[in-house]
This record gives sequence, C-alpha cells and structure tokens, in this order.
Amino acid sequence: MDNRAIGVFDSGLGGLSAVKRLMDMAPCEDIIFFGDNARVPYGNRGASTITRFSLEDISLLLTHNVKMIIAACGTVSSTLSPDYADLIHLPFVSVVTPAAIAAAAVTRNRRVGVIGTAATIRSGSFSRALHHIDPLIKPVCQPCPLLVPLVENGYIQRDNAVTRSVASDYLRSLLDEGVDTLILGCTHYPIIADIIQDIMGDVVLIDSGTEVVRSALALLDETGSRNDAGGSTAFYVSDSPDGFTGVAEMFLGHTLSSPVHLISLDDLHIDPCFRRQS
Repeated sequence: MDNRAIGVFDSGLGGLSAVKRLMDMAPCEDIIFFGDNARVPYGNRGASTITRFSLEDISLLLTHNVKMIIAACGTVSSTLSPDYADLIHLPFVSVVTPAAIAAAAVTRNRRVGVIGTAATIRSGSFSRALHHIDPLIKPVCQPCPLLVPLVENGYIQRDNAVTRSVASDYLRSLLDEGVDTLILGCTHYPIIADIIQDIMGDVVLIDSGTEVVRSALALLDETGSRNDAGGSTAFYVSDSPDGFTGVAEMFLGHTLSSPVHLISLDDLHIDPCFRRQS
C-alpha cells in the first residue's frame, strides 16, 4: 500500500472530468489536482510553450510528494516528450495511449474519429498511437478549438444552441467519413458528451479521461500501490479560486467541501530534475 496522493493536472479545468472518474473508481485514493486556469487554453500555443507550462505543472505536483502523475490533458499528452516523464522517477500516465487502445478495441470498420485542441490534432499523436496498435485503422482527426472555452464558460446544456451549432460544424466531416468510434481527445469534452452523442448518433464515444484513469489504477494494482485509507481531494489553481468553484462543481457533480488554493504563476518553477533534458 502507498498512501501518498495521486497528482492530476490539466491546462485548464477539463481534467476535473478525470478527477471525477478517479473519485468514483478509487474512492480511497487521495488526489491533488492542479488546474492552470490562468493560462488556458494550451491548445492554441506552440510546442515549446506547452512543454514549459507542462514541466511547471508537473514540478508543482512533485513538491507534494505524489506517488503518480496523471496528465489529464490531451494537449499536454500529445506535446510533452516522453523523455521528460522518465526523469521524474514516478509513474506518469497520459491520455493518448489508453484512449487509442480503447478505440481500437471497439471499432468495427476501423474508421476512428479524433477530436481535440489544435495542438493535439497538429501533433498527430492519436493517429500514431492508433496506427501502432492497428496499421489498418484510418484515423479521421478534427481540431475543435472553440469547445474548451464554451465548456469553461458554462455553455454545456444539452439544448444549448451555441454549443450544438459549433459542435455540429466540427463533427460534420467525421460523419461524412463514416467513423464508428470517436475519441474525445480533450478532457473538457465529456461534459458535453450528450451533445456530441446526439450529433454522432450510434457512434461509440471514447472518454480519454476515463481511459487514463483505468490505465493509472491498473498500474497501481500491478505495483501494489493502492491506498485503502484515504479519499481526500485538494485543489490548486493558478487563477480565480472563486471562478473555479462553480466550474468544478459542474464537472464533479457535487458541492466542493475542500478549500481551493491559489498558486501564483510567479511561484511556478521547473524542477531541477528536468534540466538534464532541457
């Protein structure tokens, strides 16, 4: 047993969808979540900036002596070099491979759609992962840059005309290509999964946040590192704790009972362990 917390981070607040899955699937695990809401979205930025921000996020979690880090962000998972993960000497799990494995297992016609931020789609990470699993899979990828700000601003109701219109425009090409499986390559997207499902019909949706949590818990089981006596969650953000609370309760489906801690961007630094790679 390892009673240290699991660290989870996201470029904004979409990673709370993964935190929700983690709380449901492993209620005895302690969780530390950091949402970099001062710099959201990462998806419209260049790779070097995303890498720097990601290393600062990871470094913050390392100061809390976590036992594992989950990158609950499609943009970070698609951009950050795996070489950096090797330097922290902790299990590090990101969303791309678990989601790709799940999609490859359920597709029938080998046409798999992927939606994500501009940076995620530009990286080609999901396409590479799917081809590695099954070279016959045809990925159909679509950037959806407006969905993150719509979700973060509460435009999530199933009948919301703005979000439905934007999502319909993005998803049209995937329907035209006949995909039978769709990877939600950003952890913000599960909060509007009902809108996406309405548009996509009987296409199977793959929630990347759920899949990364399953992968993380399987790894903890393999190493005997589960906690059976915890269950607390601590929240850290880089901007506006008051604004975070409403969005967090929307994602988690319940009132927050834990305080929300503000981390100044000036206090975010890159851990020396990463200098060898930089």
